[in-house]
Amino acid sequence: MPATSKAQQKAAGAALSAKRGDTKKSDLQGASRSMEASMSERELEEMAHTKRKGKPEHKGD
Repeated sequence: MPATSKAQQKAAGAALSAKRGDTKKSDLQGASRSMEASMSERELEEMAHTKRKGKPEHKGD
């Protein structure tokens, strides 16, 4: 599942870093904290590696 916004991609990258042990899980906030708990490393990697060009900063409703 590719990221739909730059903010979502950044959150996935932070969650992936914590899941791999590069950063502390306690440093996560908001969406990245729930992503780390609910998504697999492969899902996070796929979302974090989405191309950023043309993506909005935040997902519109």
